[in-house]
Amino acid sequence: MRADDGGGPIRVALADDEAMLRRGLRVLLESGGTVRVVAEAGNGDELLAAVRTHRPDVALIDVQMPGKDGLTALRELRSVPGAPVAAVLTTFDLDDYVEDALRFGANGFLLKDAEPAVLVRAVHDLAAGGAVLDPRITARLLPRLRNVSDNEHEKQLVRALSARERQVLELLADGRSNADIGARLGLTEATVKSYVSTVLSKLGAQNRVQAALIAQRVGGAGNWR
Repeated sequence: MRADDGGGPIRVALADDEAMLRRGLRVLLESGGTVRVVAEAGNGDELLAAVRTHRPDVALIDVQMPGKDGLTALRELRSVPGAPVAAVLTTFDLDDYVEDALRFGANGFLLKDAEPAVLVRAVHDLAAGGAVLDPRITARLLPRLRNVSDNEHEKQLVRALSARERQVLELLADGRSNADIGARLGLTEATVKSYVSTVLSKLGAQNRVQAALIAQRVGGAGNWR
């Protein structure tokens, strides 16, 4: 149970090799009382051990760490029972890593210099089943990913979705959580979860971030029909 559903603070694990940065993030995240950092890690091995011991809801993971790096840890997290929702917490030199991070299951990309309120909101959104993308990262990613994507094929995949599935995708692309999507569309959270799974399957997306990027690449909802 988490703070979002009345069950206490959202439990977070921080993985970054800079101890001072981790301490600063801990203070920022815990300041409102809705988030509790239950574990810190300086590399991927420490993160994996912390996840097994502390069972966090969300993991914020730096990419470049000594020893086992963040990408490797992301990949190995997928085989850990009850693994947390994971987001990459990085600097602007992200471009070389984004595709691997998406493939390994990252549900978000955040910049280390984001405003405290943005980071806290992102943790809440991740815990509630949402995807998070710092707008500055999106602005950098889309031109690069657009060059390597089969845009017409993606448009066809999106247009093949049902009207309701396109509504879900549009809200998902805005970073909305399952609860938010359900409230806007008058659906139960379980029904939204089912729709999201169907949308991901039909788009060939491994996670919500990939689906959101596809939606943004093909343009606004007006282009989906």
